[in-house]
Amino acid sequence: MSEIYRVPILIVVAPSNRSYFLDMTPGQSLIEFLLKSGFDVYMLDWLPPKANESHLRLDDYVTRFIPDAVERVLRDSGQSQLSVLGYCAGGLMSVCYAALYADGPLKNLVCLTTPIDFAHMTLHRNLVDPKHFDVDKYIDSLEGKLVPGEAFFQGGALLRPVSRIADQIKLWDNMWNDEYVKQYRMFDRWVTDALPMPGEYMRQFIKDLLTGNRLVKNELVLDGRTVVIGNIRVPVLHAVAEHDHITPRGATKPLIEMASSEDKEEVMIKGGHISVATGPKAAHRLWPKLEDWLGRRSE
Repeated sequence: MSEIYRVPILIVVAPSNRSYFLDMTPGQSLIEFLLKSGFDVYMLDWLPPKANESHLRLDDYVTRFIPDAVERVLRDSGQSQLSVLGYCAGGLMSVCYAALYADGPLKNLVCLTTPIDFAHMTLHRNLVDPKHFDVDKYIDSLEGKLVPGEAFFQGGALLRPVSRIADQIKLWDNMWNDEYVKQYRMFDRWVTDALPMPGEYMRQFIKDLLTGNRLVKNELVLDGRTVVIGNIRVPVLHAVAEHDHITPRGATKPLIEMASSEDKEEVMIKGGHISVATGPKAAHRLWPKLEDWLGRRSE
């Protein structure tokens, strides 16, 4: 470790994701890399919602849970500022936090494959098209009004219907490659290990974002306040994946365009939605960029 950086990092992943995918195994862990690079690292590790938490909305995650985590990080680290690193929907929530708390303790914002313009989330929008999907009827029919994690796994599978079969064929072709089998088992476990979500969160996500596309229009209201991306003035880095089937290029593009920050950068990383952030390829493609970018802004 050649440097020790003053500004801590808070990592925010999608609330439907278990966070261990960023800390899978030595040598392929983003958490390990950042710690060894000299950063203090904290993470919001989401738990499955309880039956009495089905009422939670995006408002709660952005205006209650993230600010509470920020306060705890600052108190524990003894610092007055921090960087927030958000992945996918965790990046979306981090953007909303940065916009609503523009005068708060945020020093740097890093987003990975973060959707902003949902008009380009074509496949997702097709799955929840009101013409053939009644979100209210679906949510209200669920036991405890909690969306099961299986729904997220199956929904993701529908985006690339033959990918599971193709992956299994590749597994058979590499059955005697111990490292390949290890990687497959680790990531397959994570992909199928999605967390359930509060029904009201999903109702709001589908209506306000997937079909309403309110964020990019500066019309998303959380806890009575309008989320205006132009309010973001801190340094912003957005890393997007070249081959991202979950968050297409058009969906990620507006963040850098809309943020008012003078210091802002988008970097295109070769890889897919998951491999851009974690695993052996990310260790060479993205992580050195993160260390350099954050390091120069964390002293």
